[in-house]
Amino acid sequence: MTLATTRLSGPGGEVAIGDGHPFRIIGERINPTGRAQLTEDLKVMDLTTVQRDAQAQVRAGAAVLDLNAGIPGFDEAAMLSAVVKTVHEVVDVPLCIDSSTPEALEAAVPLAQGKVLINSVTAEEHSLERLLPLVARFGAAVIGMANDEEGISMDPQTRLAAARKIVERAADHGIARDDVIIDPLTMPIGAAGDAATAMFETVRLIREEFGVNVSCGASNISFGMPDRQGIDAAFLTMAAMAGMNTAITNP
Repeated sequence: MTLATTRLSGPGGEVAIGDGHPFRIIGERINPTGRAQLTEDLKVMDLTTVQRDAQAQVRAGAAVLDLNAGIPGFDEAAMLSAVVKTVHEVVDVPLCIDSSTPEALEAAVPLAQGKVLINSVTAEEHSLERLLPLVARFGAAVIGMANDEEGISMDPQTRLAAARKIVERAADHGIARDDVIIDPLTMPIGAAGDAATAMFETVRLIREEFGVNVSCGASNISFGMPDRQGIDAAFLTMAAMAGMNTAITNP
């Protein structure tokens, strides 16, 4: 099977994800979850921290930036749109638009320069039905999370089935295999000792059956653990050896 190559672009040019290309880091810092000061800044549309984090992550090696502006009770569409515009003012890398809200994607994605990555859909029917048409219309790439209505399984075969559903439904919407990146799901090792093993096996199965690219939220593995940086670095090395070629993490 020919392995997929996902091509994103920003004002500075193209970033290719896949075999024969460097492991690509997607910078995770522009996300209010767990960041009280950034949350307060976004509520009043103070985008100073957003710009600073964008520049710092690119300097540290991020090839793509993940942008999340989801704060309960606030206008995600307006905030995400403002974040997209302000990030483009200071860096030229491709963007990963992090929202599962159609209204926010409708507002923010057209403001992005180049071809974006949308983060994310799941194998749940409501997610596929609401989001895949938008991915197709915008000509974007998409991250598919390998869980369905039953939640997150620790069984690699169950995750594989969820990934299969995403790949097949994406194809039904005319979304090429090159434009689908599967997240096999990374669970904290503090809660499930075999979390990494299950994830690595899922990566292998996905790459073997579909040939699509694979990503993850790498910092999930060390949640609640000491020496998170060390754990994350070791995990990413092993994940790359298993076939993963990009990850959302702190560069």
